[in-house]
Amino acid sequence: MDNTTGTLLVQVYTSRAELPVRDATVVVIRRAPSGKYELISIQSTDSSGMTKPIAVETPPLLESTEPNNIPGPPFAQCDIWAEHPNYAMLLVEGVQVFPGVQTIQSMKLCPLSGTGSSLTDQCGVWDIPPQNL
Repeated sequence: MDNTTGTLLVQVYTSRAELPVRDATVVVIRRAPSGKYELISIQSTDSSGMTKPIAVETPPLLESTEPNNIPGPPFAQCDIWAEHPNYAMLLVEGVQVFPGVQTIQSMKLCPLSGTGSSLTDQCGVWDIPPQNL
């Protein structure tokens, strides 16, 4: 890993016991400077509820150690959503990835309740505010 790339792993689970959710679809996107969204990764989780490592472009490491000299944050931000036919979809916004660091984002999916429920009927959103560096 170089000084302009961070690594992201996503862990998808359910219940307080953190039971892994196998075969959940995980989508990682980020907003480009143009305002359009860029697709970074689409994967399915393994039997441990984990994705494979995802490389995310970040600002250079020097900007992370001297944040007062840069116009933006010293980390990359991305949004992640996870879905599975048996669970409500979850969206996590503002996940921060730093250069040279492995970030693990946990995502707890809730089982769909009742008949006639669909992924779009029940959706959770977590928003992670930027760190004050």
